Amino acid sequence: MPRSDRLRRDPVFSSTSLQKHASYNLLWPYLRPQTKTIVQALLCTLVFTAFWPILAFLAGQMVNLLVQGKVWELARLAAITIVGFLIHKAAQYGQDSLMAKAALQIAYNLRVNTYRHIQSLSLSYFEKAKTGDLTYRMTEDIDRVGEVVNKVFHDATPSILQLIVVLSYMIYLNWTLTLAILVIAPIMGFLVGWFGQQMLVFPRRSQSRISNLSSLLTEVFSGIRLVRAFAAEPYEIERFSREAERNREARYRTAWLRAIQYPVIGFLQAASILFIVVLGSWQISTGQLNGPNLGSYVAAIAMLIDPIVHLIDNFNEFKQGQASLDRIDELLSIEPAVQEDPQSRMLPPITGKVEFRQVSFSYRSDSAPVLRQLNLTVEPGEAVALVGASGAGKSTLVNLIPRFYDPQDGEILVDGIPIRSVTLGSLRRQIGIVPQETILFSGTIAQNIAFGQRQFDRAAVEEAARIANAHQFISQMPDGYDTWVGERGVNLSGGQRQRLAIARAVLLDPRILILDEATSALDSESETLVQEALERVMQGRTVFIIAHRLATVRNASRILVMERGQIVEAGNHDALLAEAGRYARYYAQQFRA
Repeated sequence: MPRSDRLRRDPVFSSTSLQKHASYNLLWPYLRPQTKTIVQALLCTLVFTAFWPILAFLAGQMVNLLVQGKVWELARLAAITIVGFLIHKAAQYGQDSLMAKAALQIAYNLRVNTYRHIQSLSLSYFEKAKTGDLTYRMTEDIDRVGEVVNKVFHDATPSILQLIVVLSYMIYLNWTLTLAILVIAPIMGFLVGWFGQQMLVFPRRSQSRISNLSSLLTEVFSGIRLVRAFAAEPYEIERFSREAERNREARYRTAWLRAIQYPVIGFLQAASILFIVVLGSWQISTGQLNGPNLGSYVAAIAMLIDPIVHLIDNFNEFKQGQASLDRIDELLSIEPAVQEDPQSRMLPPITGKVEFRQVSFSYRSDSAPVLRQLNLTVEPGEAVALVGASGAGKSTLVNLIPRFYDPQDGEILVDGIPIRSVTLGSLRRQIGIVPQETILFSGTIAQNIAFGQRQFDRAAVEEAARIANAHQFISQMPDGYDTWVGERGVNLSGGQRQRLAIARAVLLDPRILILDEATSALDSESETLVQEALERVMQGRTVFIIAHRLATVRNASRILVMERGQIVEAGNHDALLAEAGRYARYYAQQFRA
């Protein structure tokens, strides 16, 4: 099966579902705009690298002058060396700062593009995806890719150039000593690589523990009311302490391994330099080498070890970055189930007529249809209530109107225009929704009412709040409409949150209004205030009402009883009671209870 087809059919999948790994070619579109900055950084890298053999040569000459006791010549050469060192470090600054600038811009563009793609995905994806996983991909994974890009140019490239230049200089000075170095280098490389592999294991365990700790905190903070209600603070403290101890142990193992690594590698570096000094001294005694060249050679060895270590470390990070890139590519490859037609046009202002023509819908291809060949016409200004048992298809029907999902068969029209032929934004801006569970975001009350609007009219916000019966309680708050709403609106009551949701819908001034169990979770006093607000908002609009409390739908223009994805009864309250059918039975059961 082609990869794109598989992604289209299965919008949520794990990284193991990809048969091919993403390559760094995915980053080319993000690298191209940074070409100028990267080229400037590489020029600085060339200058930085070119000064390594120059400094090694100057070091050898200074050793020779020191041995000969030529103080003034040594001072003059030291001054030249300082100037060379300053140029060397200035080039290093240019390399580091320019590459950091390019890498951070690449990570920024990749993050924004990925977020834009996520916003285009359909609700069906978010119903299955894990929020924590999405957050990790948008933060840690993209940051890691940016770090790898930075290190490839700012660390790996100069390390490779440094190896080439320094090795060439060492071969020029003494090829026999260089041959001895090439015998020792693989041993050091193996040990450094082994430590590098071990250093991957323990940090991964540590990251896993951090992830578990983060999940536990999110879980507890979200359910803090339950913790308080059951006096479970000691239990949660003990559970947190256990997880924190596991995290401490994993982090200590990483620190312990690093503490061993540095002495071992340092010892090998010192041993190799001593070996070269002994071998070089023997060559001096036999006339094959002179003192200044030996000094330059030892300095070059010191310059050689560091890039080897860097390259091995960078290789491990490169592989980690590729794993993160796979996860990002996985996300970018998901195609929205609901897509705009490239030829779609703007939906003009509507009157609110809605038609369902032979509409069938199922959430999965292998599941039974939720709606079956449904036909329905709702006239402008009509209030239609949908009732029936859970799973009858009520919420599915209204979710098809703003194209949260697309039906497999049939079509839906607004004012005679197929909704598939218009842009999603122009359609949804003319549809207001008041859900059962109101979602509020961190921000002021005014910003929550004007959600989605960059600029808004303060007077219009206040008028919308008055219509929604929210102005009074907002005015009593410390900062009025500028009062900060906490995360998820936890500092507001259910009735207050619901009235803000109504004000949000009023400000949008939609021609079609969807009320999805808007009063089901409220106490009687709050329900009365919300119901009064809804009755004002419904005036002159086409309204779809979903409610299990039949008392709230008695005044609807038409009541539709749904069962197994079909409309089995239709009429107003009195007519349906007179029929003594399903609606009458539902009504009798509720009021008898």
